[in-house]
Amino acid sequence: MKILVTGTAGFIGFHLCLALLKREYNVVGLDNINTYYDPLLKIARLKHSGIQEGELLYNKPYQSGTHQNYTFYKLDLADREALEDLFAKNKFDVVCHLAAQAGVRYSLENPYAYIESNITGFHNLIECVRAQNIRNFCFASTSSVYGLNTMMPFSEKHGTDHPVSLYAATKKSNELIAHAYSSMFGIPATGLRFFTVYGPWGRPDMALFKFVSSILENKPIEVYNYGDMKRDFTYVDDIVEGVRLVLDRPAAVNKNWDAKKPAADSSAVPYRIYNIGNGKPVALMDFIHTIENLLGKKAELEMLPMQPGDVYETYADTTALENDFGYKPAVDITTGIKRFIDWYRDYYRQ
Repeated sequence: MKILVTGTAGFIGFHLCLALLKREYNVVGLDNINTYYDPLLKIARLKHSGIQEGELLYNKPYQSGTHQNYTFYKLDLADREALEDLFAKNKFDVVCHLAAQAGVRYSLENPYAYIESNITGFHNLIECVRAQNIRNFCFASTSSVYGLNTMMPFSEKHGTDHPVSLYAATKKSNELIAHAYSSMFGIPATGLRFFTVYGPWGRPDMALFKFVSSILENKPIEVYNYGDMKRDFTYVDDIVEGVRLVLDRPAAVNKNWDAKKPAADSSAVPYRIYNIGNGKPVALMDFIHTIENLLGKKAELEMLPMQPGDVYETYADTTALENDFGYKPAVDITTGIKRFIDWYRDYYRQ
């Protein structure tokens, strides 16, 4: 099976790519390697995947030196002609779309990046999927779509019509576009709402990376809403396993779907939405104390108010993914944080 994975220089895409390669899938990866955060980290991920070239030319295939079943392209999803050319050169069975402009707070600084990547890029990709009759299209959504909803745990059956960030709004648009294309063209589409992913090779803009870096450098850490927050932190290996399970089984029509009482998680077309999280929210201060204990060092706390676009709590109901695919997160928060710290110390030679 030949799989296109977008965002393979990114955090989750990198880990998924390695997992698929170990199972001997044929993987084509793409990433635009933008400067939202340190591109050297993205290049290091690619090198870890066997892509050793120093300068990556645009829209040129690079063969992994360690995985003969992996080819990488530096390519921007907003470049429709380049994307169409990629699909013309390859016959994909499955497309897993993980590339996106991430981050809630950054959308306040650079909103245009979210429209270009998350809406224009998504539409360009799904048009290529439609033209090639892909048998399974899986894409990343986010827990941020739940917005103002405070009913816990978050269920796929809940409404998601009240986003509080542009990032969340663009991801909600992805879900709607995917449903429309599933309805019009029969594309089996599955959206996965990720809940606060963390782990080795993580993004520098995420809390765990920033906290560990600042504590080790004797800098204060920014604690929003004065520490009164909870997050459903999910270890990256658990996320990757959930994605892999979904890639092996395309979405199907829900034959019991009632148009008079329309369920939000499925449809009369081959379309599904799943939460993919740990299902165990952790208080932010407990998260920080765990980091302190594992580092053997106290953090200097800078207590700040809630930031625009943030929510107080996230908590995933993963019952649907467990029932349909046997998904079961396995890594507890202490183990996951320790693995990140071990990676961080090794990567930055501390």
